[in-house]
Amino acid sequence: MVEINRLFDLSGRVAALTGGASGIGRATAVTLASAGASVVLGDIDEPGMAETARFIEDTGGKAVTIRTDVTKSAEVEALVQKAVAEFGRLDIMGNIAGIPQESLVIDTTEEELDRVLAINLKGVYFGCQSAMRVMIPQRSGNIINISSGIIDSGGAATWSVYGITKAGVAMLTKVLAREAAPHRIRVNAIAPGVIISNFTARHWTDDQHRESEEKKAAFLEGVRGMTPLGVEGKPEDIANAILYLVSDAAEFMTGQILHPNGGTAMPW
Repeated sequence: MVEINRLFDLSGRVAALTGGASGIGRATAVTLASAGASVVLGDIDEPGMAETARFIEDTGGKAVTIRTDVTKSAEVEALVQKAVAEFGRLDIMGNIAGIPQESLVIDTTEEELDRVLAINLKGVYFGCQSAMRVMIPQRSGNIINISSGIIDSGGAATWSVYGITKAGVAMLTKVLAREAAPHRIRVNAIAPGVIISNFTARHWTDDQHRESEEKKAAFLEGVRGMTPLGVEGKPEDIANAILYLVSDAAEFMTGQILHPNGGTAMPW
């Protein structure tokens, strides 16, 4: 009989995660550490990243940090090499860091276009490259990329740049899955629906980061109204999906895009 707990046991495995300071990145770091993985966090938000690491260590896990700007390939490479230096290997690469962007195509500036492409697409590409350099000699590993439910929207006004990057992440995932398969490396992606986190907090906070309870309540009501389940997504929902994809329970999964979204979209 299969021991279910053992399928999700990550003891002895090492995970490098971008975006580890907050939101989905923090939830994923905590979840993987709880399953036994040693975690290396990369982010430009050093205080947030340190808080994530302290929480993991205070609850009996292992975590180290390194400042990582994902727009710079050398810094993403340094994140991966930190994992190897600290723990001797790399089993999981989570390319989680990303930023939102809303503007009409006609109004989008070159600076905005370049910034979002650099973080959301190039940053993921760099993470895949650096991870593969370590995982190919190991002949093992899991790469997880974060796409977005925007790819299931059929085209959402004002989301052109963000949508382009997340569609690119989905295609990168599928291409790399084929390239990585001969090396026994699995590559999958998550396309989350609306997740309530710092990523969405801009909808109810002002420039001084002050929250409006009224705006937040209205936003949550709107999100719940979009989903057949009538609930909003939490970072932990995505972290649990990532845990599944990097675990032995998903050893037959590669090149797949999971869509945890409460039923907002139901793609084939």
